[in-house]
Amino acid sequence: MESSDVKTAEDVLALVDERALTHVKVGVFDIDGIFRAKWMARDKFASALKGGFGFCDVVLGWDSNDQLYEDPAVDVTGWHTGYPDAEVRLLPDTARDVAFEPDMVMVLGEFAGKWEAVCPRGTLRRVLDRADAMGFAVKAAAEYEFFLFDETPHSVREKGYRNLKPLTPGFFGYSGIRSSVHADLHLMFLEMCELMDMPVEGLHTETGPGVMEAAIKVDDALVAADRAALFKTFTKVFFQRHDIMASFMAKWSMDYPGQSGHIHTSLTTKDGAPVFHDPNGAHSMSDTMRWFVGGQQALMPELLSMTASTINSYTRLIPGFWAPTHANWAADNRTTSLRVIEGSPKSQRVEYRVAAADANPYLAMAAAIGSGLWGIENRIEPGEGVTGNAYAKKFPAKAALPGSLGEAAARLKRSMAARELFGDGFVDHFSASRMWEEREYRRHVTDWELARYFEII
Repeated sequence: MESSDVKTAEDVLALVDERALTHVKVGVFDIDGIFRAKWMARDKFASALKGGFGFCDVVLGWDSNDQLYEDPAVDVTGWHTGYPDAEVRLLPDTARDVAFEPDMVMVLGEFAGKWEAVCPRGTLRRVLDRADAMGFAVKAAAEYEFFLFDETPHSVREKGYRNLKPLTPGFFGYSGIRSSVHADLHLMFLEMCELMDMPVEGLHTETGPGVMEAAIKVDDALVAADRAALFKTFTKVFFQRHDIMASFMAKWSMDYPGQSGHIHTSLTTKDGAPVFHDPNGAHSMSDTMRWFVGGQQALMPELLSMTASTINSYTRLIPGFWAPTHANWAADNRTTSLRVIEGSPKSQRVEYRVAAADANPYLAMAAAIGSGLWGIENRIEPGEGVTGNAYAKKFPAKAALPGSLGEAAARLKRSMAARELFGDGFVDHFSASRMWEEREYRRHVTDWELARYFEII
């Protein structure tokens, strides 16, 4: 049996026994999209498949630096609860082989019980349940830009994250030279992605030293999110094993464009018939697609913290650097935050371009899809489509994107639409976690402040 054949608990246990594995790798993704994993003994794994298992809920009570949220607004866990074990259910149909661990099987989990309300994967699943209740299935795909550095986790710390050496020099997008020089490395990388069921449709150099872009194959939205989350994790693993570091920071240097995590989405009926395409509509958009885009545009400022979730994310959202500054749309125009891609019934889709590479893929997809469904439910008409350079145009004040993580988190907390789509538990927890991130940032003095104020002011 192959891991791709696994559908049930019985299937995955049969695969484990066929390979004579003593342990299985299991893991969950936390609120920041970080993979928290461990090896589990075969007998405990068999038991967990039936009744779930406990995973210390501190992973929902700390930030990306393992610092506890000292914030009473974070209610699901904390010192006041004693950090008990959270309930986790295993998902046999996520089983896959693990690169670099011969014959190893990995299975993803979701938080359950009271923790389900704040589970990133569970949040997306609830959005997809909403689509199902509306009669739709959702197709999605993520594409990521990431920088590669001739560095190690030790060397970047020894350098204080300064004077880092990109894997390749200069601006050289779509370079046949760079990809050929490093062909052995990149082909091994593509092979790993296939092995782990996160197939890459396209891989090329982007504009900037050492930067790559990868487009992951389209699939059902929950599968696409699993692939995206694992892609970010195991891209880092693969390159670190070759003494190279991959970074998905939204912007590591103000000298270069930021790194996006664009999301492509489309809807079908439950039997697979596309619903976004209408040959008689403007840009071949059906009413359903137009309302979907309208909802995405209307809610984008309120949901921005779910797609631009770090302090650094907001350094990317500036004019002229291939990232949007307002909630707007256009047909096949990369200066807007929503790009309608006109094509055949099967390929007609919308690209959610505001999302950064540093976002949690489950939450970014939940925002992109949930807002679109809300648009359909409320028949929200989008504003006028942009022609030409969106950076050179003026838009209504309501279309402006929040300029900081703190502002974006406050908008999310106040959003009634977000609470309707994702639940009060998620909105309160996630907005509190982002406000914590903002406060942690304000506790530090930056190099820019020292250089600007130390002597002169």
